Amino acid sequence: MKTFSICLAELLLICLVIGTTSCTKNETNTYDYDLRFISEEYQPMNYTENGQLTGLAPELLKIICNDLKIPFEVEMLPWSEGMLALKEDPHAVLFSTILNSERKNQFKWAGPFASLDWNFYSSSGNGLTISSFESARSVGKIGVLQDYSITQYLVSEGFTNLEYCVDNVDAFDKLLRNEIDLFPSDRITAEAALAQLGNSIYDITPQLVILTELVYFAFNKDIPDKVVADFQTRIDEAKRNGSLDALYQQYLQAARAPGTLQVYTEDYPPLTYRNSFGEITGFGTDVVREIMKRNSTYHDITLTLWSNGYNMALNNPSFCLFTMDRTPLREHLFQWVGPIGTNTTHIWLKTGSGLIINSLEDAKALESIATVSSWFSDQYLREQGFSNLVAETDPQLMVKKLMDGDVQAAVCSDVTFGDILKAAGYTYQQVEPAFAVLSSDFYIAFSKDTKVEVVSRWQYALQQAQNDGTFDAIRHKWFPYGK
Repeated sequence: MKTFSICLAELLLICLVIGTTSCTKNETNTYDYDLRFISEEYQPMNYTENGQLTGLAPELLKIICNDLKIPFEVEMLPWSEGMLALKEDPHAVLFSTILNSERKNQFKWAGPFASLDWNFYSSSGNGLTISSFESARSVGKIGVLQDYSITQYLVSEGFTNLEYCVDNVDAFDKLLRNEIDLFPSDRITAEAALAQLGNSIYDITPQLVILTELVYFAFNKDIPDKVVADFQTRIDEAKRNGSLDALYQQYLQAARAPGTLQVYTEDYPPLTYRNSFGEITGFGTDVVREIMKRNSTYHDITLTLWSNGYNMALNNPSFCLFTMDRTPLREHLFQWVGPIGTNTTHIWLKTGSGLIINSLEDAKALESIATVSSWFSDQYLREQGFSNLVAETDPQLMVKKLMDGDVQAAVCSDVTFGDILKAAGYTYQQVEPAFAVLSSDFYIAFSKDTKVEVVSRWQYALQQAQNDGTFDAIRHKWFPYGK
């Protein structure tokens, strides 16, 4: 009787264990939130080939779904329908989606897993030359697509000469037929659309880089943060183990996908610039590379227009932009590492202009002053009530306007103005500082959503470099005369 009781107890225990194990297995084989994946035909990001969905994003999604035990099922919809579903369906995930200021707070985000450089393209046979936004605004028609982020960007920049097209193939067809003058696109998408038309990339000409944008999975706001975090963890792991780079090479014909931290700078010598060998260098660049070396974390540095980098830093998580002046307007928009230097901003005149500026009020009385959009000096003067500012996206265009007499003055820091003049074909002898607007410290800036521990590690590494003399050596290299 005792033996039977023990056997029965053991049998019940075994059944309990089996039952518990079976329950646990079922739970771990099913993700605890239903997701509705939505995409569009947008080669090479996501597209159908021989009846199968493929592309950079679907292949990455397959990896994530396999790891999280989520069924890989994707609806292919026109972009406008997919965007509507993303807004209305609490289970919707839309890809490949660009994160911009308009969308940032509408959705939740995991990524980035790709970056796109947007160019204005023209037909190679029409002889059109575009060197600035101003010249682009003067053409007859610019083709755009409804609800695309680049369309939203151009509208926000004041473009009114926009012609809406059905899709990329329709737009490039109209471009080649000269029914539109320009179309904004990235190279890979352009190649794919042109191939469908029986044409090649050599039938179009890139005219002007507009901006760089980062590509994500976008989640409906009602999807739990844990779900988004699960996706972000798997994307970061794909970056670390090289599987995302492999997909990037296969589908985008580029070496590296965006890293776990995006590091951007501008052409702003001697702080940051691309030298004659094509290398990104400068005082700020050396400081950033020294910090990365000390932290044993190496990230690609990308050169871009300041206005583009500044907007990306405002919108994207895990983003670093250098060098940036720390001002009251920007104080709570970013996290800061530094300071790494100080500069004084002047209002500059052409030598011999005869103009006298002794105060900001004198400067306000001028007909026009050239600035660079998104520079702290432009922001500061607008805060002071200046209404006579002519903002450019390129500092060399600012200098050219000054030297051509299109504006009466220009605003720039003493640290960089000499190099900007030289690059534009002028010398210091052709200008004179008329009035010192302000002095400010410049820093390495991080987006607000960058992890605090990342920023702390950078600040600590900078402090160590300052303590052991490395920082002074870098400064002496670039400013040997004590600037």
